[in-house]
Amino acid sequence: MRLGIGTYSFMWSIGFPGSQPATPMSSLALLARARELGVGVVQFGPNMQLEHLGEHELSQLIQEAKRSNIILEYGTRGLDPLHLKKHIGFARQLSSSLLRTVPEFDVGCAPPLSVLADQLRTVLPDLEKSGVRLAIENGNLPSFALASLIRELNCPWVGVALDTVNSLAVPEGIRQVVETLAPYAFSFHVKDFLVRRVWHRMGFVIEGRPAGKGQMEIEWILSQLRSAGANPNAILELWPPEQSRLERTIALEHAWAKESIEYLRKYLPI
Repeated sequence: MRLGIGTYSFMWSIGFPGSQPATPMSSLALLARARELGVGVVQFGPNMQLEHLGEHELSQLIQEAKRSNIILEYGTRGLDPLHLKKHIGFARQLSSSLLRTVPEFDVGCAPPLSVLADQLRTVLPDLEKSGVRLAIENGNLPSFALASLIRELNCPWVGVALDTVNSLAVPEGIRQVVETLAPYAFSFHVKDFLVRRVWHRMGFVIEGRPAGKGQMEIEWILSQLRSAGANPNAILELWPPEQSRLERTIALEHAWAKESIEYLRKYLPI
């Protein structure tokens, strides 16, 4: 299990609809940040679409990663077979042995598991031929349903990207999610959080926190993963709150990344 960062460690720095920095963080800048933080993995998600990079920049990224001994992992959205086949090929171009994907349907609106299983069966030969493992992120499916889907496929090339917050939208507690999905974890998204009551006590707010400053039980989660025989890379993800100016939000994001990696080194030294 190696420690890494990803494009969801720096959402504000990269930008998204409604918030665009003057100079968005590039793929090479993210790789440079990984070197500064001393981590060995960079996971690219669909908020930085590498398939749209020019040939020169993509080649430079791959070569820089090799020179820095940094593993590249790749991510997309959706479970459409044709889409997945395309991105399996791109993952291999990056020398990524992992393709992480987020189902695009809304929580509670998933197709029947039999339909999802039939869709995914069509890409199993592509995964095996390419040596790419497909990691389906939790959050749009209840953990028991996602685990059932993995068991139905019964394929060593399909597992889960285990996120520590996403399933709160289902809603499910993190202990239930980890206990259910740990045996199938190909990727582990380390995202600390705090659930607190609003002042009038009628409702809750979920906020991001630097790793070690929230309610994520990192020691327990790692013990569950190891007991289940899983060995996923641990990718830091952050939800820093918006500040009065975008520049301040980005500065907070970078400060949280540094603080989080320093904390996680106690448990994941590599």
